[in-house]
Amino acid sequence: MRSKRRLRLAALPIGAAAVAILAGCTPTELNGYLPGFQEDGSQATNRTEMVSGLWVNSWIVLLAVGVITWALMLWAMIVYRRRKGQSGLPVQLRYNMPIEIFYTIVPLILVVGFFAFTARDQTILETQYEDPDVSIVAIGKQWAWDFQYNGDDEDGSDAVWTMGVQAVPEANGDVDQAALPTLVLPVDQTVQIELRSRDVIHSFWVIDFLYKKDMYPGRENFWSFTPTREGTYAGKCAELCGEYHSAMLFNVEVVSEQEYEDYLDTLRAAGQTGDITDDYDRNSNLPGTGGDLAGAGSEEG
Repeated sequence: MRSKRRLRLAALPIGAAAVAILAGCTPTELNGYLPGFQEDGSQATNRTEMVSGLWVNSWIVLLAVGVITWALMLWAMIVYRRRKGQSGLPVQLRYNMPIEIFYTIVPLILVVGFFAFTARDQTILETQYEDPDVSIVAIGKQWAWDFQYNGDDEDGSDAVWTMGVQAVPEANGDVDQAALPTLVLPVDQTVQIELRSRDVIHSFWVIDFLYKKDMYPGRENFWSFTPTREGTYAGKCAELCGEYHSAMLFNVEVVSEQEYEDYLDTLRAAGQTGDITDDYDRNSNLPGTGGDLAGAGSEEG
């Protein structure tokens, strides 16, 4: 009884210290120093904290498993070390059923647990908005980005767009941020981005959003989220796509709804209207598209 009481008394200051340490952590520290969070706890999108929680909690569990494993290894090294005057190997244990069951069941529980939490969060992250406030097509190409802001017409006649060029680093490696392709989004509005590729596999990655999705030739992919904080965020291609992959950069500007509408008006005024999703598409002759692989050169005369 006395030993249990001592353990309880020892656990109290340890628990209090843990609570004090966690209470003193900033939002950045609580989210594992991942990007996308500010000191006031605001997140870049409505999904950012979910991704962060999955990442941080997984590392906490894995670190605890590692500490226990390292402690057991160190304990075995000390307790069962060869002592002075001893020779040969220590007594070998075989067929310890409780231990074998333990190191079979515990990893299985960990794997199933990680899978369950990942599947739960991924289902939410991959759920698409049925009627988003904003519908955008992001098109990856070697080695830049095109962005089309869709309107209400299904044929895309009322869409507006921008076409970007790849970054050109200066001699010291600096990049002119103002010259990069820029995706403009309204804050606190539901957004669905349709991801397409004009040529090879790319990957659409906004770093502070803590999520990225691949863009496959001839296949459409979608990503839905709500940007929740105004600001400028860096984006890049996260899939090796050729010689100038590192120059395939873009920016995301999250602005007010009025600023977003004003931006679309400037694109209309510049004559950048219509559907551009098939322009300069190098996948027009993919199998199943009906394109003529031989081309006009196969005709006689």
